[in-house]
Amino acid sequence: MSPQYYFDHAASAPRRDEVADAMAPWQHGVVGNPSGSHRAAREARRAVEEARDEVAAFVGAKPGGVIFTGGGTESCDLAIAGVTTAHRRTHERSELVISRIEHHAVSDAAEKMARDFDSVSVHYVDVDADGVLDIESLQDTLSDDTALVSVMTVNNETGVRQPLDAVTALCDLMITGGTTTHTDAVAGAPWLVLPNVTATVDMISICAHKIGGPVNSGALILRRDVMLDAVIPGGGQERGRRGGTVDVAAVVGLAAAVRLTRAELLDVVERTQDMQEKLVAALRFLPGCEVTGLAAFRVPGTVHVTFDDLASDELLFLLDQEGVCASAAASCSSGAADPSHVLAAMGVSRARARGSLRLSFGAETTHDDIDAVIEIVSKVVHALRSGS
Repeated sequence: MSPQYYFDHAASAPRRDEVADAMAPWQHGVVGNPSGSHRAAREARRAVEEARDEVAAFVGAKPGGVIFTGGGTESCDLAIAGVTTAHRRTHERSELVISRIEHHAVSDAAEKMARDFDSVSVHYVDVDADGVLDIESLQDTLSDDTALVSVMTVNNETGVRQPLDAVTALCDLMITGGTTTHTDAVAGAPWLVLPNVTATVDMISICAHKIGGPVNSGALILRRDVMLDAVIPGGGQERGRRGGTVDVAAVVGLAAAVRLTRAELLDVVERTQDMQEKLVAALRFLPGCEVTGLAAFRVPGTVHVTFDDLASDELLFLLDQEGVCASAAASCSSGAADPSHVLAAMGVSRARARGSLRLSFGAETTHDDIDAVIEIVSKVVHALRSGS
């Protein structure tokens, strides 16, 4: 069997052995309901609360602000829908402000609220050619009716960081009494010190499987008291903010993943930064290749490029034949006929966006892996260019 080179961490990172070991005791036999009072329930509750402490520390918040969810998408939906529903009770108008490059977990949730309620509207903030939020555009969208501003920490397709401090400062300046802010930090969690980067944001969404944890495990973390209605009511779990029995194995896995990410962050960032620079330098020599967001601050584990006159599906098919796992855009939209909404917001032409490729990597990636993928991508591009 030919070797496999996994360059799709931004879709889902490999499950860490330590995570699997931590989850194992909670995946068979008696697993108590954390809401109960007997011994098995108390043991489960202790594991959940210890996990809550770990997740809170990862973001730099208090444990009481951690709401466990079934993943990043649910976390973002709870932030958007929960705040909007609460805001509607005391305001005639509720305006949701989001960037044009948000993950569909945010944009679809906001658009859903606008469809369901006449008093809710969505306003979009532009980005520049590198995919960085336009602060002047944000200023133009804010008003005293703004219920929520949501701007992602790092774009999941391009790896470009967003100016969160500037966003929150402008909200405080422009809106009487301020407004609630949210960031989808899923793509930033593997690479950034979240207590520093998200320090001024009210609500932070993370998930486990982008940092080596299990799927269907995430959290919405509140840094301060936020008026938030439960999207899933019933049972009173998570302080009444998310009903349903907590999956002990899932939250223990999330806690193990954030613990490992915190411990290894500086070393992993340093190593992958060197790899990113090496990969970018090599790809720029390929005919018709442009590196996306090259002038912006980007996290180390993502290299996004576009190719003139090539198609992503052809690139990905041939790369897969050579053992390279990669993607064209966000994993949830890779099969879509329409080009990336992120690239469209950046002003990338439809023709060039058609030839997009995202290579994302992480802690276990080696320089040998980078050398191999450089050779394979070069081979595939030249083959497509020559028609062979």
